Amino acid sequence: MDAPLTSTTRPNTMAILTVRVVKSLAYRSIKNHVFQSIDLTTTTAPQLLEMIKEVVKTNGGFRAQRTVDLNALKIYTKAHGSKTMNLAINLDNPEWMLDMNDDKKTLLEYGIENETELSCFNLADYEEFAKNPEQKW
Repeated sequence: MDAPLTSTTRPNTMAILTVRVVKSLAYRSIKNHVFQSIDLTTTTAPQLLEMIKEVVKTNGGFRAQRTVDLNALKIYTKAHGSKTMNLAINLDNPEWMLDMNDDKKTLLEYGIENETELSCFNLADYEEFAKNPEQKW
């Protein structure tokens, strides 16, 4: 019998999410934060964004990210799925962008599950980077 994947061993009310807080897409300046117990059935994208902003504001490790207007979320990769070639952000799958104006749609309705990785970034920076995704050193 096959063992269940780790993404199914935790209930949707206690999911682990990794959020990649992006300062610069071109320079790949990223700091990760792991949320240990997110309720995917009730948490919305705007609520998650506020939780991320609170971590950035209060956690000393995120000082560099405090200068960025974090206003967008996009799924980077789903648990046990293939990863994108871009190390900064997933430029594929435009449907994985979360709607920051929808305060009713839950994370579960976006297809987010346990062990999903999300990117948090500035939308204008993302749109500019997507036009010419050249990485700098």
